[in-house]
Amino acid sequence: PKREPMFNAPWTIVVLCVGLIALYAAQTFALSDAMVGTLALTPAQLAAGHWQTLVTSMFLHGSWPHVLMNAVAALAFGPPVARMFGLGPRGSLVFLAFYLTCGVIAGLGFVLADLKDVEPVVGASGAISGLLGAASRIIQGHGRIGPIFGQTVIGMAIAWAVVNVVLGVSGLTPGAMGMPGAWQAHLAGYAAGVLLIGPSARLAGR
Repeated sequence: PKREPMFNAPWTIVVLCVGLIALYAAQTFALSDAMVGTLALTPAQLAAGHWQTLVTSMFLHGSWPHVLMNAVAALAFGPPVARMFGLGPRGSLVFLAFYLTCGVIAGLGFVLADLKDVEPVVGASGAISGLLGAASRIIQGHGRIGPIFGQTVIGMAIAWAVVNVVLGVSGLTPGAMGMPGAWQAHLAGYAAGVLLIGPSARLAGR
């Protein structure tokens, strides 16, 4: 019988993971702390009209453990979503748009939860939470897009909420070297993934 390869992640996920790691390497060598601060997300940045930080903050990280954990999470949750959209040009562009949209919504969720928060937020975990939310519906549908209120979707949502309550209470994100966990972004990103996977799949022609 034909053996399945041990590593068969879609190329879009591989590019995403390698890109996150490569960008953090560039960040450590090329960006000063002040430059990172201008690209990170805070309510003050948005109030000043720096809306691009909703995107730029997704591609910055606080430490090597932080970026590696996010890359592993993308590798774990992203493949079913990438395959759902398809790996051709159209599907790949929709995947990128979906990922970025989930990340932007996650960032807005973080900002709206506490408009006075001064801690800068960086990292891809909000967008990756969107991949997790989308994956929950694909798991529910056994490879297709299952109902929003399916048992698997609700169960995974509750589990993710509990994890993030713990992060919020502890004030820490594993691997983030003492940085506070942006649990608001995680929950907003997850909800975005659950809600947007259907329309996005149709946009991809699936």
